[in-house]
Amino acid sequence: MAQDELTAACALTWPELTRITPWGDSFEGFAPSGRTVEVERRYLWAHDPAGAVVVEVEVRDAAAKTGVEARALLRAP
Repeated sequence: MAQDELTAACALTWPELTRITPWGDSFEGFAPSGRTVEVERRYLWAHDPAGAVVVEVEVRDAAAKTGVEARALLRAP
């Protein structure tokens, strides 16, 4: 699920992405198993290489105290 959410988070165009960075949000969703999970997305400026954007997605199951994170580094086209 974290990878699917990361793919969606990275679907923004470069101009859209740079307008919202730095930014993050979180929301409740449902995992494929039906459990309620919290999904957090973060868009951060990368230090190396400068000008790139790090996109992070974390999916947490608070009841089970588990989580998975996926991350991508996006560079200007």
